[in-house]
Amino acid sequence: MFGNWIKTSILMAGIVVLFATVGMLLGGQKGMLIALLFAGGMNIYAYWFSDKMVLKMYNAQEVDAQSAPDFYAMIAELAQRAGLPMPRVYIIDEAQPNAFATGRNPEHAAVAATTGIIQLLSPRELRGVMAHELTHVKHRDILISTMSATVAGAITALAQFGMLFGGGSNNERNVSPVVSIIIMLVAPIAAMLIQMAISRAREFGADQGGAEISGDPAALAAALRKIEAYARGTPMETAERHPETAQMMIINPLSGDSVKHLFSTHPSTDERVERLLAMRQGSA
Repeated sequence: MFGNWIKTSILMAGIVVLFATVGMLLGGQKGMLIALLFAGGMNIYAYWFSDKMVLKMYNAQEVDAQSAPDFYAMIAELAQRAGLPMPRVYIIDEAQPNAFATGRNPEHAAVAATTGIIQLLSPRELRGVMAHELTHVKHRDILISTMSATVAGAITALAQFGMLFGGGSNNERNVSPVVSIIIMLVAPIAAMLIQMAISRAREFGADQGGAEISGDPAALAAALRKIEAYARGTPMETAERHPETAQMMIINPLSGDSVKHLFSTHPSTDERVERLLAMRQGSA
């Protein structure tokens, strides 16, 4: 787990350095500040209200010990094992098997699972999945994703400002127009790649943390295999309409297969399973 935090920290540092470099080359100090404030404002709003927006978007229904006793009790037991406050618990009426966590901190967290995943998985496998989601809460991954989205958005805004207004003044810039155009085109792609790499690192970290909380890495590995197999043939219309929410899910819910590897928000399931099974062997 420590290795995943190091990787995430390096990637976060990389995206900040990229922003500073692009900002000085294209926008100068004023342009860089405007872009950061613009992107930061949007993402601060998303950070505070994204849980309500996403849960409403997916028509998630909150449940409790009376309406969903087994599922609710499972979350309560896992939250206690993880040392977390009890999150709000939601069920989404969707056939595709999937789950996600949201909320700006452990005190304002929510976990959600589709009816498809609850029906598909055994209790042991579902327990592994929900432990994964609670690890996202424990690691404050919503904060990390918001920070990376803020800086990536600022880089994109800088590139757009540069295209519209020609970048900063000549006194602030010392690059040729051709280099400026290349930076405007390449910088947003580089920012997106780093942001996606951060997302993949967070998924690996949540897999490892979920396996430790549940004490059953093999169950999570089996769940990931099942979810991927069924999710491919079961579209989720809400996710297709709002692809920006795909990174929240335990498995990419989008039906398209053209975006892979560097452009994916999730690691390959094969690699995730391999790491989980290695954990089981290491603890044997």
